[in-house]
Amino acid sequence: MNTHTATRNPAAGPSFAELFTPKLITVLREGYTFDNFRSDFMAGLTVAIVALPLSMAIAIGSQASPAQGLYTSIVGGLLVSMLGGSRFQIGGPAGAFIVLVAMTVREHGMDGLILATIMAGIMLMAIGYLRLGTYIKFIPYPVTVGFTAGIAVTIFSGEIKDLLGISAATPEPGPLMEKLPFLWHNLGSFTPAALVLSVVSIALLTALRIWRPRWPNMLIVVALAAAATAFFHLPVHTIGTQFGGIPRTLPMPAVPAFTWDKVLDVMPNAISFTLLGAIESLLSAVVADSMTGRRHRSNCELVGQGVANVMSGLFGGICVTGTIARTATNVRAGAHGPIAGMMHSIFLLLFILIAAPLASYIPLAVLASVLAFVCWNMVERRAIAALLASSWGDAAVLFATFGITLWRGLTEAIVVGFALGSVLFIHRMSQATAVETQTPLVAEDKADDSNGGRVPYDEAHAQPPDVVVYRISGAFFFGAAASIGAVLDRIGAHHRLLVVDLAAVPFIDSTAANTIESLAHKAERAGARVVLTGTTTELRRQLFAMRIKPPLIGFAPTVQAALDKHRGAAPDAAYSAAST
Repeated sequence: MNTHTATRNPAAGPSFAELFTPKLITVLREGYTFDNFRSDFMAGLTVAIVALPLSMAIAIGSQASPAQGLYTSIVGGLLVSMLGGSRFQIGGPAGAFIVLVAMTVREHGMDGLILATIMAGIMLMAIGYLRLGTYIKFIPYPVTVGFTAGIAVTIFSGEIKDLLGISAATPEPGPLMEKLPFLWHNLGSFTPAALVLSVVSIALLTALRIWRPRWPNMLIVVALAAAATAFFHLPVHTIGTQFGGIPRTLPMPAVPAFTWDKVLDVMPNAISFTLLGAIESLLSAVVADSMTGRRHRSNCELVGQGVANVMSGLFGGICVTGTIARTATNVRAGAHGPIAGMMHSIFLLLFILIAAPLASYIPLAVLASVLAFVCWNMVERRAIAALLASSWGDAAVLFATFGITLWRGLTEAIVVGFALGSVLFIHRMSQATAVETQTPLVAEDKADDSNGGRVPYDEAHAQPPDVVVYRISGAFFFGAAASIGAVLDRIGAHHRLLVVDLAAVPFIDSTAANTIESLAHKAERAGARVVLTGTTTELRRQLFAMRIKPPLIGFAPTVQAALDKHRGAAPDAAYSAAST
């Protein structure tokens, strides 16, 4: 009996199983030892220490409860590590989502937020399974720097109230231009104890970051502030007074009540969550890759993020994404694989089960200080300086994204920034595309090397005076078609042959093909002929598909072959071989 072994063509790309196998499965297949587990255990504990205060602070800044932040890290973080395409990704609530989540809560309530989170999870899974994750990484760098800085400013403005301990009879507005007059009007109600606590907390966070960078500065500062508040009975708002503490158990999963109208209402918010979550998680995975030399599976990562968001919403959590700072901490702590991220979620669960009552003493002012510290670190000051010094185009994209993030919203900022970045790229590509005109050699060019160093005249290789040769280099596409077309259109009445050399053209689009077609028709009316040289097989296939083929256009392998045919020195078979 004959047996056949199925083989996959490498040119076909990775298989479905290779694209969507979670990194957890890959790590376990490699062989998982006790030493690997010990590394993951310690890394998970380290990350949990960092994530504990951050999860609560981000949730409070998002107009959610601190318990919801912990639920997000426990449920969402566990599934991101278990099902994602990155070895080291740590999932949980992220500072970048604070503005969007708070806006969703104000507009649609907590049920609307949970519904939007679940919908975003479904859309993330769809993006992953459609293999669109590769394209999300094409967001221009000035856009990411600009909206990150805009988010940082917006988050900080939302923490001023808790930093100063301001009390107000009306809810704090969301938009920045409404928030600033509100804070100024209620500034007289600030609490001195909260202000002192905030200043001391930020100073300690900064000092520990400088002098003891390996210490968990956020947890230390939060623990000290909670102890001081409990011991001295400081008159400040705490998690206990504001939220009634943290439950000691996870809630049962539940689907939020919704209608079709509600789904349509929260759809823009869900799309914003999806877009930002995909960008943030893939950026975090790229950072982990750069630190470790590994490669993540972007589409598998998006599927894992989608499942995590769906389950986080069912357990009452908020949006989940990959978190750059916690992921970097995981790598630095010596994590071996995704089990470190799973351990981080288990340690947070143990905190809820065992030590939740202690969280009641944590002042809101110190959590606001933690977020203020995070905001300062979110602003990529060196990157901003480099972009401002590099070019006016990058600076314009940066400032536009930053300004729109502040005054309009994150989704519009990403869309406008991406559009501006694309236009800038098109402009630069068109500038890089050039067309060179080769002038004919005439009798006065006859000279020997002793006469000014000019090349001797060679009649056999001279360009006839009724021929013009253009050499195009660079991408011939719609951005460069107008300028190149203006040059190509300069056909004199005495010209009988126009040779366009495309040997240095990597690709051509439909607009460029239309330019060539228009040129051929114009040359035909003038009694001239257009010949393309140096075309690759793939380029000719594209041109033929766009009806750019003989007899309208001639083809030759080289410029010299086209000139020889024009003189009658080459047979038709040699001339037309390039057209087959």
